[in-house]
Amino acid sequence: MYEIKMAGPGKNALGFEMMQYLLDELGRAGGQPILLTGDADAFSAGLNLKEVLEADGTGMDAFLGLLNRLTVALYTHPAPTVAWVNGHAIAGGAVLALCCDYRIGTPNPKARLGLNEVAIGLRFPPTVLAIMRAALAQPHADTVILGAELHPSTEALRMGILHEIAEDGLERARQRLRLLGGYSPLAYAGTKADLRSAIVRPDPEAEALYEKVVLPMWTSPEIKAKIGAILKR
Repeated sequence: MYEIKMAGPGKNALGFEMMQYLLDELGRAGGQPILLTGDADAFSAGLNLKEVLEADGTGMDAFLGLLNRLTVALYTHPAPTVAWVNGHAIAGGAVLALCCDYRIGTPNPKARLGLNEVAIGLRFPPTVLAIMRAALAQPHADTVILGAELHPSTEALRMGILHEIAEDGLERARQRLRLLGGYSPLAYAGTKADLRSAIVRPDPEAEALYEKVVLPMWTSPEIKAKIGAILKR
């Protein structure tokens, strides 16, 4: 079992440094089962909006490219992955949780989980969207993604963002990981690849649309203004 904890400013926000750290940790884990969690009262509050605000087109392409590599690496990790969602999991934070095979949430009523990208005015990179669509069963996928709301853990459980809620979530996550890790590694890895390889396979048409339409949205004056307003709150 290999435990990875996100710990950083902005409630473990996902900037270049944090995403590269996580990608490196996944590499160091090798074929071990992984438990992913966050520090203090947050799993991750999402992308580092300061870095998004400051990025030009080239920088944003690199930023979202790193996010894409991280999500694919986590989603396709051959061994079991369990997320102990110990607090807020918002936008990119929720994306990382949904990349894990099993997700355990905190009963803390203040915790909020959800994909609020549409509410900000953003579209998902195509592979990230494909993973989110696959991780969430219908009709909840449309509700979570298009509704773009942040939900308490009980509602996140109902919608399939979480699989369960536990008081001692860390120990419960370790128990679940031990259970999944006790299965045949070859059978688990092979079946996981059977389920997920097509989901993360690049779609040339979607990638072309991303380059032409989606990526420029992330650096548009409208989005810069909205993110700037969010950061001033």
